[in-house]
Amino acid sequence: MDAEKFVQNIKLFCLQRGIKPTVACKESGVGGSFINDIERGRTPSVAKVQTLAQYLGVTTSELLGETPPGAPALSPDLQTLSDALDRMNAEGRERLLELAAVMVASGQYIKANTANLGSKGA
Repeated sequence: MDAEKFVQNIKLFCLQRGIKPTVACKESGVGGSFINDIERGRTPSVAKVQTLAQYLGVTTSELLGETPPGAPALSPDLQTLSDALDRMNAEGRERLLELAAVMVASGQYIKANTANLGSKGA
């Protein structure tokens, strides 16, 4: 996480909504010292980032600066998976991707309308 970009985005989204960042942090429930804590090097919890993003009406990816504002939002399931991947180390990511590949290869977990994707060649 780029803390400087994150703080800049909080301030930008607050400015766009006409609210002071400290007020947004207090009202959202993440705490009035949230921005100062980040600037001092504390890493916020995923729950707090999600809470503030929801309060500001943006995605966590937009708030963290991972995607540009206005980019299509991920579905809640994909956002949860993305957030989990962001918290995993390289080994965890690799194991999760391997598990997903095994599940898809089994055919048991494929949606009916996507079963033939990729089978016609590029």
